[in-house]
Amino acid sequence: MHASICLKPTPLSRAFVPRGTAPRSRHCRPFRVMDDGSALLAVGGTAAVAAVSAALLAADPEKRRAVQTQEAGGNELEAVANYFNTQGFERWNRIYGTTDNVNKVQLDIREGHAVTVSKVLNWLGEASLDGVTIADIGCGTGSLAIPLALKGASVTASDISEAMAKEAEQRYKAASSEPGAKKPRKAPTFQAQDLESCSGCFDTVACIDVMIHYPQDKVNGMIKHLAGLADKRLIISFAPKTFFYTWLQRVGNLFPGPSKATRAYLHAEADIEAALASAGFKVTRKEMTATKFYFSRLFYAERL
Repeated sequence: MHASICLKPTPLSRAFVPRGTAPRSRHCRPFRVMDDGSALLAVGGTAAVAAVSAALLAADPEKRRAVQTQEAGGNELEAVANYFNTQGFERWNRIYGTTDNVNKVQLDIREGHAVTVSKVLNWLGEASLDGVTIADIGCGTGSLAIPLALKGASVTASDISEAMAKEAEQRYKAASSEPGAKKPRKAPTFQAQDLESCSGCFDTVACIDVMIHYPQDKVNGMIKHLAGLADKRLIISFAPKTFFYTWLQRVGNLFPGPSKATRAYLHAEADIEAALASAGFKVTRKEMTATKFYFSRLFYAERL
C-alpha cells in the first residue's frame, strides 16, 4: 500500500475542517475522501498543519493492524496473503493493469510503480540478459518479471498471493504470444510462495514494493534471506521513513478505506543499508520515485 495523500498549497487563511463539521465558512476547505477511501487534503499554513496533527493523535493504526492480524489467527504473513488473495488482488490487479476503471489515486500509483520498474530494467539492461538468472520475489502481476523474461532472462517469479502469481503467468502467456515477442530459452516460472520460503541461487534477486508491508524487525531477516539467494546483486525498494512521509502515512491511516492494504511500514535508509552491509552487500546505486500518491526508494546492491 502507498500513502494516498495529496498536499496542495492553499492560501494561509484557509484552515483545516473535517467533512461533516458545521458550520463551514468560505475560508475553510475540508478533506475530500476518494472512492477508494483515500483522502485528498488541501493544506495551508501552520494552523492547518497543527489542526491535522491534532487529529492524527486520535488515529490508532497499530490497533487496527493488530485486529487484522488477529483475524488471520495471529499470523501476519497469512494476513498479508489473505488480503492479496481477496480485495487486495482486485484492487492491485486494476492498478497494475491497463483498465480505465481506476481513480486518480490508483492511476498515479500505477504510473509511479511503472517508473520504478523502468529504472530496474534500465539498470539490468546495460548488459545482455540472455541466460541470466533472476528471481523476482513479490512479483505481483508480473510488471517486472515479464519484461525481464522477454529480454531473455531466466526468471523465477513468486508472490505470497496465489491469485497474483496466476495472473502474472496469464499475462506472460499473453505478452509472449504478441507478434514479434522474443521468448526466452527457458520460460519463466510463477509460483505462490512467501519470501521466507524462496530458495535457490540467482545472479540477481529483485524485491520491489514489498517491504512496505512488513516492519523493520522482519525486514532485516528478509534482507538476510534475499542476500543468501543472490550471487551477484540484490535490487530492493522500500518506502523511505522521513518526517514528511511519516506524516502522510498517519493522515492516510485516518482514512483506511475497505480496499486499502492491511498495513504500511516506512523504513529508514540507514537501516536498510546497514542490513544489506551485514548480509555482505554494498549499495552502489540509488534512485527515488515520488509522485503525489506513490513513493519508493530503490537500492542496487552488489556482493562484496
